[in-house]
Parts: sequence; C-alpha cells; structure tokens
Amino acid sequence: MPNGITYGGGVHDVSDVHDVRAPACPRQPLRPLTVVIADDNPVVRAGLTALLHGRHDIEVAAEAADGREAYEAAVRHRPDVILLDVRMPGVDGIAVLPYLVGLAPVMMLTYSRESEIVREALRLGAGGYLVHGEFTADELTSAVRGMREGRAAFTATAANALLAHVRAQPDPQPAISTPPLSQLQPVVAQSSTAQRAVSMRNREDFRLSSREAEVMELIAAGMSNQQIAATCFISEKTVKNHINRIFAKLHATTRSEAIARWLGVSGG
Repeated sequence: MPNGITYGGGVHDVSDVHDVRAPACPRQPLRPLTVVIADDNPVVRAGLTALLHGRHDIEVAAEAADGREAYEAAVRHRPDVILLDVRMPGVDGIAVLPYLVGLAPVMMLTYSRESEIVREALRLGAGGYLVHGEFTADELTSAVRGMREGRAAFTATAANALLAHVRAQPDPQPAISTPPLSQLQPVVAQSSTAQRAVSMRNREDFRLSSREAEVMELIAAGMSNQQIAATCFISEKTVKNHINRIFAKLHATTRSEAIARWLGVSGG
C-alpha cells in the first residue's frame, strides 16, 4: 500500500519526501477583553460586573459612578470597551463621551431612550447604543465582543432614532469643541434629579426595598416582566415575587393602579 496523503479527492505519494513541517507551537490563549463600566446605580454596576465576569473571555477592569471616574479609569486601564450610562451626577455620559472615544470604543448602556440623546451620543462618537430592557444577557455579551472588533450594536429604540435621523438628512453639524474636563457640567443629569427625589420619597413612604423601588420604576416605565428580568439580571419568577410584595405595600391589585399610586395620581 503506497505511502500517501489524501486531499482534493486524490492520493499523492510522499514516500520520498522528508517531513519538513515546523514543530507545532502551543496556541497562546487570547487576552481577556477588558471593560470599564460607568453607571451611577450600584445595583446596575454589580449586575453587569457579575454577568460579564461570568464569561471566560471578558474581564471587568474597573467600575465608575460618574463621567470623571470613567475617564480616570479609562486612562488607567486602557480597556477594550467602555460601557457608559447617560444620566449620572457630576459629569454625565454625554459630557465625558468626547474624551472617552479617544481612549477606547464606547457603548452607551442606559435607560435613556430619547431620540435627541441617542443622536447626540452617536454624533459624539459612541460606537453603539443599548437601552436597558431591550436586550438579553447573551446579546449584551455578544455586543461587547463585537465592539472590540469594530462592530456597532443598537437596540430597537436607538436603531429607530438613527434611522429617523438619516431619513431627515439634517444640515452638517459644526465641529465639536471640547472644553477642559475640569469645566464640564452635567448635560442631562439635571432632568433626572427631581425624578430621583420623587423615587426616594416614594420608596420611604411605601416602605419599599431598594430592589422593589427599582422594579417599580421599571413597571412605571412600561416594561414587561421579561424586560425587567433582563434589565435587573434576575429571573421572571423573582420579578413576580417582587411585584407581589410591591402590590401589597402599595395596596394595588393591578399594574395601572400601582403606577398611579407610585406617580401620585391616585386619589386612594
């Protein structure tokens, strides 16, 4: 039987050919993809960190509670991807974005779904825009991996805002001027200050836990149980348990009744 190897549908005799193959080199493991997470909500940060740390190829290098901390963390760690919230106290996501995009690809990861904010973030250099409640855990990790490879990622709200912007064909925007970082002031954080105050007062009045208050805020935002579970990184069963306790504390039997009491528009 002839000495040979088969490829391409034929047998090629190699009995007189010396083996000149280079010795196999051990495959080097890929460096983990490093991420900086910037969000003022410690519950969200903890959930994202736990989720991403659970993936073998992703490492959370640092967390930040505002834009200034995000910038400092990005300079220190030089991450592959930055996940950036919009509304944060002090220096918010929109204000610090022009400074971050020169350090690493930035993906907005936020509850802010206003078209104007989506368009401004993309204009300032964000490489993706994900709205909480519109993606699964697997979709998030896939989007993070894609950012390092230059692939943009958008959830439905951001994609629709981008499409509307393109169809409108606005006039070219003037060049972006970035003042010194020390002079930055919040761009959109002020609009959430009153909302946070109301939420804190309601939480105390109705004796809700921090998680129950977070779930109630998402209910008021119109999210389904499935969307709340994805946003909070918990199971739908856990969401239902939270809702049952919330309804009991708010003396409500339906979502609409709970929302009315939470927003202070119920006479009961």
